[in-house]
Parts: sequence; structure tokens; C-alpha cells
Amino acid sequence: MDKQFDLLVAGEINPDLILSGDVNPVFGQVEKLVDAAVLAIGSSSAIFACGAARLGLKVAFIGVCGEDLFGRFMRESLAGRGVDVSAVIVDPGQQTGLSVILSRGGDRAILTHAGALAALRAEQVTDDLLRQSRHLHVASYFLQTALRPGLPDLFRRAHGLGLSTSLDTNWDPAGEWCGLNELLSLTDVFLPNENEALAITRANSAGDALQRLGSLAGTVAVKRGREGALGCRGEQMASAPAMQVEVVDTIGAGDTFDAGFLTGWLNGWRLDKCLRLGVACGSLSTRRAGGTTAQPTLEEALQHV
Repeated sequence: MDKQFDLLVAGEINPDLILSGDVNPVFGQVEKLVDAAVLAIGSSSAIFACGAARLGLKVAFIGVCGEDLFGRFMRESLAGRGVDVSAVIVDPGQQTGLSVILSRGGDRAILTHAGALAALRAEQVTDDLLRQSRHLHVASYFLQTALRPGLPDLFRRAHGLGLSTSLDTNWDPAGEWCGLNELLSLTDVFLPNENEALAITRANSAGDALQRLGSLAGTVAVKRGREGALGCRGEQMASAPAMQVEVVDTIGAGDTFDAGFLTGWLNGWRLDKCLRLGVACGSLSTRRAGGTTAQPTLEEALQHV
């Protein structure tokens, strides 16, 4: 049966204030000048949703934001990029979060006010919304503390209604990396970066981490930055080399990789081709400041696959 959405994204919703320049902040009321300042779509889930919509998928988003300037900015910006935001919950009692990012090319420092970032609960993702979708994606597992306890049951509900599932944990600020085994057994596609994969598995190499994660989740793709990506699906292994681009800003590159990989996966592509599309999308997204400004179309990305 045809579904209204290819992807339903359940996640955090907050903007990024990106300051670009080769400076170090100094306390003591020392003022430093930066080269540029941009208010952009932020949060892993929202950047992923924009990347998937840019690639031609029909995307819906559910999250919680405040009834404030930053919340309006995010809803309007997501809608402007083709993401359906009708399920976003606007809570007047919440304040929309914000990340202030000092970007220096390939590196960045981040200060985040969480606000409503962690407010979404699993029961707010209704069966009716799931029935409209083919696939459910969740990111920022460790930051979404209200969603996290109910995720295994949410993934079971999704499977019961015919959806596939994917997960990108992102980094664990607490450094604990626990509580994932049950959820990974319910995850059809797991999308960590190399450092996250090593931390979760306590493995000594990306290859070892990939094998251990592959025994838990259905398909695993490990993002390795300048080393490209590795993937496994059962006994099948694959890799994709990195792309050479002039990097302006790496914000959102991993989320845009996820959008590319899942676009291929949902279309039934071979594992190696999914990896190459993910690498192309992630690499091309680094050409301009902000997580969404340089995200490629599918036609553009396929030129590098």
C-alpha cells in the first residue's frame, strides 16, 4: 500500500548559531572578531530530515519545540526544505534549544542549551503517524532522554505496522555508552561514526567494531570521515573510499551521509552502492557553512557514486 511518507524522523529540533573564524574564545571580557555568523537549521535529526528531502524522499518530522523565535525558525526552515512539520509539537511551556558553534574548517567547538531537545516521548509518536510512513529514523539517542526509555517498544510498534527502523546514536556526553543491545536488535540500519562504534563495542579497530555491531543490528554502516565508510549486512562486507572536496564546514556531514545511505537502502541498492551514495552526500555537504546549505540533490550525488 502506498504511504504518504518514505521517512518519519522522531528527533530533536533546535537551530545552530555558527560562528566561523580562526579564533580561540578567551574569558576576562576579551572580545574576538569572527569572519561570519549564520543562524542555520541544527540538530542531527533535523539536518538528516533536510538531507533526505533534498534527495527526493517524502519526509515527516515529529519533535518538540517552544512557541518562540527559534522554534518558529526551525519549523519554517524545515518546511521550506520540503519536510512535513505538521506533527511537530509546539509546547508554550518549553524553550527551544540552541547550539552556538565556533567552526574552524575541519574542527569545531559547540555550546548547547538543550531546552526542549529532550522532551519528545515515545508515546507521542502515534500509530496513526507510523501507519503513514515506510521507515522510522531516530538520531541523538543519548540526548533524547525522554524518548530513550520507550524506544524499544516504539521500534516494535513500527515493525508491527510494517515500517523498517534506523538509528544514529551520535556521541554520548556522559561517556557511558550503555543500554543499546535490546534496541540494536530491533534496528534494521545502524549508522554510527567510527569513534562511536569503537566506544559502543570497546573494540580496537573499526573492522572489529563493525563485526560486533553486525551481529546485533540488521545492516551497519560506519562513517570514517577521511577514510570513507565501512558496511556489513549479515556476512556481506563492503567499503567506500572518501571523496576529495575542499572542506568549509563539517557540521551535519554524518547526518547527510545517513540520508544518502538510507535513500539507497530504501531503494534496495547493493550495500557498496549505498555506502558510496552516503559518502558522496556527506562529503558534498561540507562545501558551505551549516549542515544543510550544501546538501546535494540525488542527481548531483549520483555523479560521484
